[in-house]
Amino acid sequence: MDKAQLPPVARREEERVVWAGRVTTHVNEDSKNDDEDEDEGPPLRQAEDSTEELVDPPMAVPDPYGWLRDDKRVSEEVLEHLKLENDYTQSQTNHLSNVRETLYQDLLQRIQETDHSLPHALPEGGAHYLYYSRTMQGKAYRISCRAPKPDNDDATTHKWDGSKEMPILPGEVQYLDQNILASDKPYCSLGGTHVKVVSSSSSGSTPQTWVAYTADFSGDETYGLHVMDIESNQTLLTDETVQSDGSVLWGNFDPNTNTISLYYIQMDEMHRPYRVYRRTLVYTQGEDGSSSSSSLVASGPDELLFEELNDLCYTSIDISQDGKYLFVSVSSSETSEVYFLDMQTEGDDTPQQQQLQSVAPRRKKVLYDVEHRNGSWLITTNVNDSPNMRLMVSPAVPDSAAHWTLLKFGETPLFDGGLERALDEVVPFRHHIVASGREGGIPRIWIISLDENEQVKKSLERLDFEEEAYDVGLGPNELYDSSHVVVSYDSLVTPPQSIRVDMNDPTSPRTVLKETHVPGYVKEDYGCERITVKSRDGTTEIPVSIVYRKNVMEEFRASHKPMPVHLNGYGSYGCCEEADFGVTRLPLLERGMVYVIAHVRGGGEMGRTWYEAEGKYLHKQNTFHDFVDVARWLVEEKQWTTPDLLSCEGRSAGGLLIGASINQAPHLFRVAILGVPFVDVVATMIDSTIPLTSGEWEEWGNPNEKKYLDYMLQYSPINNVKPNATYPSCLLTGGLHDPRVQVRPLFFISQL
Repeated sequence: MDKAQLPPVARREEERVVWAGRVTTHVNEDSKNDDEDEDEGPPLRQAEDSTEELVDPPMAVPDPYGWLRDDKRVSEEVLEHLKLENDYTQSQTNHLSNVRETLYQDLLQRIQETDHSLPHALPEGGAHYLYYSRTMQGKAYRISCRAPKPDNDDATTHKWDGSKEMPILPGEVQYLDQNILASDKPYCSLGGTHVKVVSSSSSGSTPQTWVAYTADFSGDETYGLHVMDIESNQTLLTDETVQSDGSVLWGNFDPNTNTISLYYIQMDEMHRPYRVYRRTLVYTQGEDGSSSSSSLVASGPDELLFEELNDLCYTSIDISQDGKYLFVSVSSSETSEVYFLDMQTEGDDTPQQQQLQSVAPRRKKVLYDVEHRNGSWLITTNVNDSPNMRLMVSPAVPDSAAHWTLLKFGETPLFDGGLERALDEVVPFRHHIVASGREGGIPRIWIISLDENEQVKKSLERLDFEEEAYDVGLGPNELYDSSHVVVSYDSLVTPPQSIRVDMNDPTSPRTVLKETHVPGYVKEDYGCERITVKSRDGTTEIPVSIVYRKNVMEEFRASHKPMPVHLNGYGSYGCCEEADFGVTRLPLLERGMVYVIAHVRGGGEMGRTWYEAEGKYLHKQNTFHDFVDVARWLVEEKQWTTPDLLSCEGRSAGGLLIGASINQAPHLFRVAILGVPFVDVVATMIDSTIPLTSGEWEEWGNPNEKKYLDYMLQYSPINNVKPNATYPSCLLTGGLHDPRVQVRPLFFISQL
């Protein structure tokens, strides 16, 4: 037999363990440094405010494949083993090459490769321009574009012929071509972008448009900082040393000094966003008055504006919808705090105006987010242990928590945090507030109208749609003064649409601004359902979304011949698996497969309690039970399929879901796909030196604490592989430079 056809066997280091609990610094000899003192004390083993009992004496957790972890990615043995794994995968799938190519070509035929996003205005991108991106057939990356706004202010009236050559709008300028950026790079991913139109103090100067963007050229999610000028296509700044998380925002331009601030976030050695920097740039226009010979240079060292030292917390930045405030948000899974800086006075010499101020000091297990509107904070929060988020208002002042009050229509709170409606976010406009969240397990959008006295003038107006299950969210709504809101809509059978809604009359006819064209797709050929499946606890109803070709289901109902079914799930962090459109499913649906989404506990489909109370910590096994229960329902009760025709899939934390599910019921599935899966939960969560680990303790629990260690050992996939069981065929994928999962999928596949 060819060597490549033999499964590679990673060597096991049987004596290798990680220690859970109350340990000294050097209990793990692999981490020992000869220069360190044995009595330095314990490493970080739990959060500072934790009151839980640590495992004492410490417990050894087997980690026989831990040697595969190579943070520097230089170990020849590890790299050779990765090559063997890839060779083996290739040898085991060679016979599928024709099928794979056929599926790929079918998929390409369903994608309109030459296309564009919805043209829209940007608040700081100039009043007379619209911005959008284009994709071109044969090119892998997007091209950022802008064009003058049509005289009638409606981009939908311009007819594009679908070609590469024709501009989407007259006067189109392609200013940031990611294909060019990637041309000599092994990898290319854009992070944030922020467009700013500025006017210099120089006599006779024309406004300049600068684009700040971040880019990752290695695949490790560490971004460099760049600035370009749209008019001249000149690069004004490149800095690969900032170690950014991808965030970048412009401050205001001061025409008197020709200076502008640029804000970005730096990550620590654990890949945690924790510092906010402000770089002051001085603009010098070229002698000929053109932008082509202009420069943008730092006036001095970057200023550290904020630093968050709590390892459980992550830092992010944003600008309020009205452009008045910079927000710096600090959050863990359960606690948050927001700081603000007045953008109108960011250049003042007054120390108070230069410093960030807290909207409300952090309180344990209180989450809140902030927007600003007409002198008031709009607060979404779970304060007072509300099951879902409340919508509250207060004056826009520091330390405002004592002033928070529920936003009401008359005496009725709009969002009181109860179980009926789950609020996710709000976007303020001059005369309205748009809220998004969930109701009845379905994404929803509501319009709140306010009068000239800032009072809610009518009851909450929900946007309704004809289909039973769908995905709807807010589209590009950058302009504070707008009276219309753009929403993004799709469903299991409806391709994505951008729809404009009149906020003054949400029931009036809506305008479809753009609809994704799917070549050859006939919506009427497909059917979808939204049902619930009872969990093994006898009371919980698990939402399930299903899509199929109608003729396939009709044939099944006539013959009862089992159908191939693909079951997908996620179920962590309160994130939702939506009933949305997936063009990549079409080649499978056309070949008779039924696609099923299990909206298991741990997600946020049924509100925050679906996650907080029923799908994390010591309730995490509900996630896996729900998934297996849906699979059993498909096979045993519905009898749509058999184990030989049932496949399953999940990515990242969804890979954990699949790993735990096939351990629980290996006989139930024929194929399992685990994308960058989180499968060695206990060993990973013990070791806080692994990037981003300690921040995850508020999701899974900390296995250095006894009650969590005992519980996590019951479901951690690598610790629960069943000896002598017949497992489904498994495909696991991982990334060498992935800062989270790294090569750890190898651990699980080796154990299998």
